[in-house]
Amino acid sequence: MAHPKRKISKQRRDKRRTHYKATPPTLATCPTTGEVHKYHRAYYVDGDLYYKGKLVIPATETK
Repeated sequence: MAHPKRKISKQRRDKRRTHYKATPPTLATCPTTGEVHKYHRAYYVDGDLYYKGKLVIPATETK
């Protein structure tokens, strides 16, 4: 198995990792409901499931 000939210093390792960072999710506002949600994801509004501004699954009423 291959092994490094020299130890990689912490400074060199950390320089390589500077590009790894967390990014906030891109959010969209639904024109139908006005709800803020992630792009390309279904979202709930008052128990109803919406996707692309259209009602996909209505809330079931149990009385």
